[in-house]
Amino acid sequence: MATFASNIDRIRQIINTAYKYGRKVAVQGRSIENIVETAQEIGYLDIPGNTLIDIDRIKDYPDEKLVIITTGSQGETMAALNRIANKQNKWAKIKPGDTVIFSSNPIPGNEKAVSKVINELTIQGADVIYQDAHVSGHASEEDIKLIYSLVKPKYAVPVHGEYRHLKAQAYIARDMGIPKENIFILQAGDVLSLSEERAEISGHVQTGSLFVDGLGVGDVGNAVLRDRQILAENGMVMVVAAVLQGTGELVSGPEIITRGFIYVRESDEIMTEMTEVAAETFRKLEEKGISDWNKMKSMIRDEMGSFIWGRMKRRPMVMSVFIEV
Repeated sequence: MATFASNIDRIRQIINTAYKYGRKVAVQGRSIENIVETAQEIGYLDIPGNTLIDIDRIKDYPDEKLVIITTGSQGETMAALNRIANKQNKWAKIKPGDTVIFSSNPIPGNEKAVSKVINELTIQGADVIYQDAHVSGHASEEDIKLIYSLVKPKYAVPVHGEYRHLKAQAYIARDMGIPKENIFILQAGDVLSLSEERAEISGHVQTGSLFVDGLGVGDVGNAVLRDRQILAENGMVMVVAAVLQGTGELVSGPEIITRGFIYVRESDEIMTEMTEVAAETFRKLEEKGISDWNKMKSMIRDEMGSFIWGRMKRRPMVMSVFIEV
């Protein structure tokens, strides 16, 4: 069974049902393992004796006496259920006749990833139950009204959900007697300052995705990501040449080096043509007396880029490397 790790009540239901029918329960997925352990420690989860077993012990029990609770109900790439579906899980393997239950609905935007996991599980012979097996954890209109009537807040700050959901709750709050000026629908990053006298949006902080790359956090900007995308989609062409110091006159080369663009051994013709274009560009630079490296590199990039686009309708990254002699 795949469910949200934070849904302790659902986990409790699964464990109690498994106990009722004489099955052992194993949990897999770091988040769900941590939450089950913590819930037991603070008394939120009371597991009947000897029902919960470590995942490495499932081999000691017949399949019909087991239930595995996993993460991955949203098709997350690294979650336990995805690894099971891709036959990359060390402990759990799908066999024909196994039943997989998605105790969740796909979050908008995750439908494709969830469908992929369902397909992989089905291909391996599993019976996958993913419809009408989940009740939303979001409060209904009457639930929200009940909370407002019990708490009687001075201010209302709808949270959780899309903007349309926040707006809908704001209407409910207004119907429950909260003045319009005391209802705040916040955007990501808005700062709401509260005091005994009043509440107001007092500022905004920077929010959004933070890119982690190796040991660097947030140090890779849009320009670098754009370059990586170009390299991934079209590859790279490098023009290497030796030029005379001071004048920029071509001494040796040019030599063309490519990566991720074409297979050189099978592309003699295009490699020859690119070399000729680069050589012709150097001749034009000499005629115009251009020796500034930046201008030289810019002209070579433009000429090579135009030729490759006209010849192959591709736009690889074009780089120039000059060796000064």
